[in-house]
Amino acid sequence: MKALQGKVALITGASRGIGLGIARKFAEEGADVAFTYLSSEEKARALEAELQAAGVRAKGYKSDAGNYAEAEALINNIMADFGALEIIVNNAGITKDGLLMRMSEEQWDAVIDTNLKSVYNITKHASRHMMKARKGSIINMSSVVGRDGNAGQANYSASKAGVIGFTQSIAKELGSRNIRCNAIAPGFIQTEMTEALDPKVVEEWNKMIPLGRPGSTEDVANLTVFLASDASGYITGQVINVCGGLQM
Repeated sequence: MKALQGKVALITGASRGIGLGIARKFAEEGADVAFTYLSSEEKARALEAELQAAGVRAKGYKSDAGNYAEAEALINNIMADFGALEIIVNNAGITKDGLLMRMSEEQWDAVIDTNLKSVYNITKHASRHMMKARKGSIINMSSVVGRDGNAGQANYSASKAGVIGFTQSIAKELGSRNIRCNAIAPGFIQTEMTEALDPKVVEEWNKMIPLGRPGSTEDVANLTVFLASDASGYITGQVINVCGGLQM
């Protein structure tokens, strides 16, 4: 039997990168997949068709997870369309890098809203359905810089550190209802965004990674499947790195 057979999952920000990799892996493992996107209707419909071809139900919703009202409407629509929601992957995220002295209030607020407030919005609205069902797995995407910080990423680092604190608090709040909450902290993962980097920058990153290479979206997706599945039924409140040993 597939690891997520018959379960319904929501993945925010699944139109590209890590979110896209998770959506594909979830469908492969038998989960019905609801996902959010912000801009490309064409990509969303193509992903729907791709996931449905794996034999699962799939639907994309144009929704800003960082907007409280939109997040509430999203969860209501998923419950109406799918009838259940057992897995949440809070993956939506952006970067607006810059040194603090040059960082605008807009850059700060945009990153905090998308990366951190979205986790609050989605979890708050979805958790009442999980509490009624007395089961669920919430997986929040943090980052190694949420633990170590990074020059030029004060907003991003703060948002990802906030995700860790939120994860551990929710694990304590909802554990008695059989709802687990864990975080994943990726390191240097190869996506469309990293393809634009100077090869010399990538080479320097690789030198700092004990495994000597960047990770793939599949590396992150494999762990996400485990945390979403019943195989991790006694794991909650944890932050697990996927970084090739970059952070120990």
